[in-house]
Parts: sequence; structure tokens; C-alpha cells
Amino acid sequence: MFEYIDGRLSFKCPAYIVVEAGGIGYHINISLNTYSLLGDMERCKIYTWLHVKEDAHTLYGFAEEGERRLFLHLISVSGIGANTARMMLSSITPIEIQTAIVNGDLPLIQRIKGIGAKSAQRLVLELQDKLKKEGSGSLIAAPLNHTVREEALSALMMLGFAKQPAEKALDNAVKTGGVELSVEQMIKIALKNL
Repeated sequence: MFEYIDGRLSFKCPAYIVVEAGGIGYHINISLNTYSLLGDMERCKIYTWLHVKEDAHTLYGFAEEGERRLFLHLISVSGIGANTARMMLSSITPIEIQTAIVNGDLPLIQRIKGIGAKSAQRLVLELQDKLKKEGSGSLIAAPLNHTVREEALSALMMLGFAKQPAEKALDNAVKTGGVELSVEQMIKIALKNL
């Protein structure tokens, strides 16, 4: 519902921040990772996720879009709620979480408060392939698409295709249609090869 909130940081503590935007103060729960990235900023842009429950609407905020994507992956796993995912992002860095899941490092995942053996196994089982497909670092840094090919690759990966086959299909598309293709044309040709 809310992509991000850009405004004045009127209050900050390790558990939450208050961002004033348009005359409204938004109470946003954050991880320690986000807290440390905010530093001494007076103005900030926080990527958000709204958790709607029967008795509450809770905003969760992230300093980087990649951290939010990892958070959404984590809460997609059965038994991992928003507060547990926030605890995970507060315990170790997003890069360490991603690496631990991809490598199946159960002991590291289990060291996080609230994560037992079964939850750690479920995280690895359900997210390992997804995170491998997206490639290392894809969750951490938001993709910057400078060329038509990079933008087409990003779109194919968002559609669920693995990076390497998508790159091969795009290379074939360039051979077939030339380098003057638009993003849409390149994706259409690549989809025929996938």
C-alpha cells in the first residue's frame, strides 16, 4: 500500500522511528540494521510494508529496498512472522542472512533468537532456491538498470526466471534482433527462447 515514506525524522530509537510527512507522524517499526544505517539523518526515505491484522495496522520500515525484499521473503515462510523477521534482521546483517540461507548454514540461523531447528530448516528449504535464482547480492542492493539489456534481465528475473538462462536468452535476442531493440521487444524475443 505504501512504497516508501519520505520526510523529517522526528524521533528515532532502536525499535521504531517517527517520520513526519505531510503533517502526519508515521510510527514505523525498524530493525537494528535500519537504525544503524539512518545515523544522524534529519530527513529520510524509508521503504515500508504495512502489516494489517484484525486488531492493528503496523508499519515496518527499511533503510534499503533490498532489506525490505529480504523481509518479505522471510515472512513468506510458514511460522515466520513480521516480528520474527525483524528480529532476524536485527540479529545479523541482511547479507549474512541471505548467505546463510543460500549455503544452508543452519547453526548460524539457529543462533538468532526465536529461530529453532525446524524454523531454520524451513527457511533454508523454502528460500534457498529463490535466493540462488536471484543471485548473490540481488536482495541487498536495488538493481540499477542503465542499459536496455540490464532492464530486460531485471524484468525476466522478476518474472521468476533464473539469471543465467535469462542472460543466454537475452544474448540470443540481441543476435536475432540487433542492439537497437527496445526493452519490450528484447523481452518478447527472450521469452520465446526460455
